[in-house]
Amino acid sequence: MVLNQKETTVAYRCPECGATVMSLVGIFTLTADMIRLKCPCGQSELEIVYTKDKKVRLNVPCFLCPTPHSYLISSGMFFEKDLFALPCSYSGIDVCFIGKKERVQEALKKSEKELMELLGDTSFEELAEHRGEGGELTDPQVMDIILYVVRDLADEGKILCSCPDGGDYTVDVGEDEISVRCKQCGDHLELPVTSLTAATDFLGAESLDLRPKD
Repeated sequence: MVLNQKETTVAYRCPECGATVMSLVGIFTLTADMIRLKCPCGQSELEIVYTKDKKVRLNVPCFLCPTPHSYLISSGMFFEKDLFALPCSYSGIDVCFIGKKERVQEALKKSEKELMELLGDTSFEELAEHRGEGGELTDPQVMDIILYVVRDLADEGKILCSCPDGGDYTVDVGEDEISVRCKQCGDHLELPVTSLTAATDFLGAESLDLRPKD
């Protein structure tokens, strides 16, 4: 019997030289040990760890921040999505792409164009020298991340409320929060959209519990 190995393509851009680092990652390889995707320049690497509770932790170098960003996502999101991008927690710019090779390559081309517009006359070497000096920037992708995860949890039946047979959920988008509510029992939960760091942490959520905590 031949097993169909789950595999996905992972890519990031080296913050030191600007080169794209891309590799195919399989579930069998990932469960064995930590994987490091190293840039040929030797100045950066992306770490991938398969945790004991079957999640995937990534430590991704960032070309705007002095230290890598850490993300914890479900193995389903890591291996089964056609394309998923992980943003810098401060700027909102995508720094890691996961999914099918063709989709990742397309996303990298789009990202490179956006990055060149952002850099202007600034070289990658100059950007590396001043990395992290700009402080925290705005959070343009918070709402997209939270809505993505909420839809994903809803599709998997992992939104919980007081209804014995599952509820009927609506999502209301406000200026500072996203409200998820069951139309049948009234249970609801407000998710703030003011922090990209909190939103990226939300990527690892396995369920969303709307029930009252009291």
